[in-house]
Amino acid sequence: MTVHDHPQRHTGFRFPSLRRAGTAPAAGETTATATATRAYVFAGLRILTGFVFLWAFLDKTFGLGYATGSGKSWIDGGSPTKGFLGGVAAGPMESTFHDWAGAAWADWLFMLGLLGIGLALVSGIALRLAAVAGTAMMALMWIAEWPPAKHLSDGSASMSTNPFADYHLIYAIVLIALAVAGAGATWGLGKAWARLPLVSRNRWLL
Repeated sequence: MTVHDHPQRHTGFRFPSLRRAGTAPAAGETTATATATRAYVFAGLRILTGFVFLWAFLDKTFGLGYATGSGKSWIDGGSPTKGFLGGVAAGPMESTFHDWAGAAWADWLFMLGLLGIGLALVSGIALRLAAVAGTAMMALMWIAEWPPAKHLSDGSASMSTNPFADYHLIYAIVLIALAVAGAGATWGLGKAWARLPLVSRNRWLL
């Protein structure tokens, strides 16, 4: 039996090519698509993060029954800071936070911070200010919970799962990233805000 070689025949299995002649995207188109996708991702992250702050404000103000029960809201005479700061049981500022708990200035500063940061993120304006204010708030809340502590001041276990990285740190990094990325331009009022004369002269307001 004679075996004939057929140089034009390929018997190995191959996946069919999905690329056809003339359909390969240009480098500029690929870059533009990636840029647009990144903008939408940051915009979605911005709106969701803003809703976290806004919801906290609404729940504490009106007692919607989640973190704040009915009758314990701010408008009913409750204090948004008394429970959290009064319950601090570890860290270098434990006694200081106890002194602040329930103070009118602390309540107003905390609630205005939640409202301002939430509105800035959802609308896409003043993201730099929101990043600064939000990072300061998250830093104070991180110190209040004090993740490095294995035990509370009464000797009981702190139940901390990580000595450094917790959700407060993550929120702070997200706020900074949104401001650096200029995430208010997509699905937000960032572009219109940036064109205002006051903002044009004071770029820190972006």
